Amino acid sequence: MEEDLRYLEFLTLNSKEIIEKQVASNRQQHSYAATIIGFTVLFIPFFLNSLEGGNQTIQLITILPIVLFISSILLMLSIFRNKPLDQALSVTKYEALINKSYKEILHYEIEANKVCYIKNNRATLKANKRYNQGIGLTTIAISIAIILLLVNSFITIEKIPTKIQVVNTTK
Repeated sequence: MEEDLRYLEFLTLNSKEIIEKQVASNRQQHSYAATIIGFTVLFIPFFLNSLEGGNQTIQLITILPIVLFISSILLMLSIFRNKPLDQALSVTKYEALINKSYKEILHYEIEANKVCYIKNNRATLKANKRYNQGIGLTTIAISIAIILLLVNSFITIEKIPTKIQVVNTTK
């Protein structure tokens, strides 16, 4: 009588799908991080150029958002330094599994997927923390930059000298 292995097949398939979702999520995060890096790198020169010739105090304060932007870029770049996530059963293990029963292979794959998920989870949690910190720094830096741009534009408007025409009334 043949044993019913549907539940093992289900667990194997389910654990494999979880790993695939984990890897896809990681790739999406890399895409978002690259977009934020690109935006930040384009925004910095615009920001600095907009403040050129402005109030010196404001120009000095621009150091803060620039430091925050650079810190954000470095955090986002550190996400890319992580090694790729594991994607379940390795091809190198096929040779060892060749003489195993179907049930043993399913058990092995479930366990491999579990170990893979746990290992990947550590890396993704670390990357998520860096990503969230980078988002926070970028948001703060953009907020400060916008405030500085607005303040600088109001100060520039106030600096425009008023023309006064002197009329001599004594004759």
